[in-house]
Amino acid sequence: MYDEPIRYMERTRSYYAALGYPDAYRWAHHDDAPFAPLSMPLRETKVALITTAAPFQPELGDQGPWAEYNAAAKFHSVYSKPANELPDLRISHVGYDRKHTSAEDMRTWFPLAALWRETSSGRVGSIAARFHGVPTTRSQRQTTEIDAPEVLARCREDGVDAAVLVPV
Repeated sequence: MYDEPIRYMERTRSYYAALGYPDAYRWAHHDDAPFAPLSMPLRETKVALITTAAPFQPELGDQGPWAEYNAAAKFHSVYSKPANELPDLRISHVGYDRKHTSAEDMRTWFPLAALWRETSSGRVGSIAARFHGVPTTRSQRQTTEIDAPEVLARCREDGVDAAVLVPV
């Protein structure tokens, strides 16, 4: 019973239908997405981390472990922070299974420390000076026309070879 997958796409369609949207939710689909195999060994690659986790804003209510969904904690534009220290990020602004998880262990949804270890071991070449946060506005237009180009520009500024996308 507990090892069955969560039917995320079905649940999302049902959620939007329950809100009264007349058309079924359509997932973004891009046949020409620019994903490609690495052109160099990972041990020579500079990697950026891209997340949907939000910087903690204490004035916006409970955002800690076990917090209820907190839409006030959402952010609405791309941000960048130094990747040489663990930031104070939270995930109360997104929907996740709060019955079975607490968000107490940041390493489960923000793998910066794991990237540090892989860099130290020589498996990953280096980590970009900054990681980047992308908002969860549920707008395909904003994501493709505003946020994605902004993150790409920032990654290019940092000389990044590859990015690890970590949606929460």
